[in-house]
Amino acid sequence: MMSAREALEIAYEKDLDLVEIAPNAKPPVCKIMDYGKYLFEQSKREKEAKKNQRVVEVKEVRMSSTIDTHDFQTKVNQAIKFLKSGDKIKVSVRFRKRGIAHPQLGEELLGRFKEAVSEYGNVDKPAKMEGRSLVMFVLPKSSK
Repeated sequence: MMSAREALEIAYEKDLDLVEIAPNAKPPVCKIMDYGKYLFEQSKREKEAKKNQRVVEVKEVRMSSTIDTHDFQTKVNQAIKFLKSGDKIKVSVRFRKRGIAHPQLGEELLGRFKEAVSEYGNVDKPAKMEGRSLVMFVLPKSSK
């Protein structure tokens, strides 16, 4: 414990700054440091944290309810590639014309799709009708 004047004199002698850390404390807490260096190191840490962040993108895989087996396998392979790279997938089955009368075909297709990618991802949101499309979200399995 010392007066603010004494602390300022000590900081001035050492060619440093007197920085108030906890102004609401009784008595207020201050620290003698090089404030410019402190700000530089703090901005450096923030930049490093920002660099290590990974933005998860949502990739979409669209299919028709009447998709053929080879086309289906191609879509599955594409989805696996997206999951391996760490992206979230939106799988949508579009119903055209009279196909909307048979939503069970789309649910069956999404069930097969879920089984095919189960090794690489987990279903985040189960199948749900959105307009003329049946939509399901798949998250990549964590690689920890």
